[in-house]
Amino acid sequence: MKKILLVYNPVSGHAAFKNRLDTVIENFQRRGIFLSVYRTCANDNSSFVDCVKISQAEGILAAGGDGTLHAVINWLKKFSIDLPVGIIGSGTSNDFATHLELDDEKIFDAVVSGKTRPADLGLVNGKEYFINVASAGVFTSIAHEVDSRLKNFLGKSAYYLRGLGELKNLKTVTLDITADGKNFSVEAFLFLILNSPSVAGFKKISDAAKIDDGKLDLLALKKCSVSALITSAKKILAGECIDSDENIFSLQAKTFEINSSAELTSDLDGEAGDSLPLKVDTFKHAINFFC
Repeated sequence: MKKILLVYNPVSGHAAFKNRLDTVIENFQRRGIFLSVYRTCANDNSSFVDCVKISQAEGILAAGGDGTLHAVINWLKKFSIDLPVGIIGSGTSNDFATHLELDDEKIFDAVVSGKTRPADLGLVNGKEYFINVASAGVFTSIAHEVDSRLKNFLGKSAYYLRGLGELKNLKTVTLDITADGKNFSVEAFLFLILNSPSVAGFKKISDAAKIDDGKLDLLALKKCSVSALITSAKKILAGECIDSDENIFSLQAKTFEINSSAELTSDLDGEAGDSLPLKVDTFKHAINFFC
């Protein structure tokens, strides 16, 4: 039997995955897959690497949201573990799983077949990887500022409520950007560095962003009037790509350096990251996903 280590976050997405655990195990077992289970902890996950070794896992299955996937990828990279990763999206936000169009049946079959596809990773300041998006500015820190109990109770509505509270802080900052050695300066509300085009629950906000092209895509929402800001927001809500929006500054590069005179803390896949300045490098095909 193929051996897979299931890593699940007990508090992701209404803390509901535990109610699906038996069904997941049964579906894999029926397909000839033996699952070992690792339950993530809030503070200390040092035993993860031992579980990978003891289980003799041939792949990792991450059950949770984008933050859980972020943690799993960083654990794998920290300990130089080269195993394919599968995703069961069960968190408040599941942007990367959404991009891969994974549901339960698809992931069961993908793991059984062993079919994978490569994906790039971004590395921030030489120490922390992200799989989906790195960002900073207005609204971008909401994911890790919302209380976990509120997220479990209200789901994505908690993000929107927290976002309304950010409106009073709506102000721009000057971003100094170096992209593959070229320098730019832009006055903006926020910036996103995308690996996938799925962000904040929206399936596709960029035509350019691809997870396996060896490049990352920077989108910055430029200083503009409130009415122009609402127009751009409507496009996003309607599912339109905003690469060519007149209020968006966009760049594609392998390496970014970003600084600002304002104090900004980054967000990496919904988790708190370093304060600016940031140096972001792309690692092409750094990980494989069951897909």
